[in-house]
Amino acid sequence: MMKMSLSKYEVFNTVVELGSLTKAAEALNLTQSAVSYSLANLESELGFSLLIRGRSGITLTSNGQRILKYIRTILHWDEKLKQEAASINGLEVGTVRIGAPASVCIQWLPALMRYFKKEYPLIEIQIFQAGYQDIEEWITNGVIDFGFIALPTLESFETIPLKKDRILCILPHNHPLSNQDKIRMEQLEKESFITLKSGYNNDMKRVLKETGVTLKNSFEMVDDQAIVAMVENELGVSIIPELVLQGMSHNVRVLSLEPEQHRIISIAATSLKELSPAAKKSIEYIKTLLESN
Repeated sequence: MMKMSLSKYEVFNTVVELGSLTKAAEALNLTQSAVSYSLANLESELGFSLLIRGRSGITLTSNGQRILKYIRTILHWDEKLKQEAASINGLEVGTVRIGAPASVCIQWLPALMRYFKKEYPLIEIQIFQAGYQDIEEWITNGVIDFGFIALPTLESFETIPLKKDRILCILPHNHPLSNQDKIRMEQLEKESFITLKSGYNNDMKRVLKETGVTLKNSFEMVDDQAIVAMVENELGVSIIPELVLQGMSHNVRVLSLEPEQHRIISIAATSLKELSPAAKKSIEYIKTLLESN
């Protein structure tokens, strides 16, 4: 009968997340030989290899990929058990892993982390920044507790709608259409359109699909700030969420779309009920923070 310790699971999961034995050893405050020994023991107990060690780093074997989800589930419930016990004893402890796009990371999460840390100093919040596609994968695979996404999302997720965020058009100040207050997507059909790379451009794709407009994608950028910079330099036009522009210094003309377009920013998780006490507390804090603004 196999007797596996949670420490081996934690070592394996950390190596997979960081892609390196050396980085995992540093994160876990272990020696690299201790990490290697733990992995070897786990592979021996399971009866098959979990990792392939190559020049480019660590990759999962097909068997390792099958096992990873179960190990993450075990670690999740172990974390929840510890937090529940601590809560019973009057302590608020734990780790909360949150996935968020850049706009949420910039506009909402710094305030959350600052105030939350003061009230719950023993709860650690880890932020994973990415596009919606990566965030959905991380939720599904148990990498994060919950994530911020725009609806619609995967049907298997449970969601909490938070904020209706307008989608706006941005143009260079000297653009022939910049003297308008509103603009229709059809008016942009002949323009050089600046978009986000695949996996980050869900909002743009949805608006284009709903309006039935095909735009000439001239540039593909990796983040919203790069798009704004391109428009400032008269290299094209774009559409962008209002939250992205808040607090950002920019030299572009901002127009409302006609008809008006929105995204619904929501929290998503595989199961809101099964989240850890610390994760649930952080979500309540987020909702309170947004309601007060």
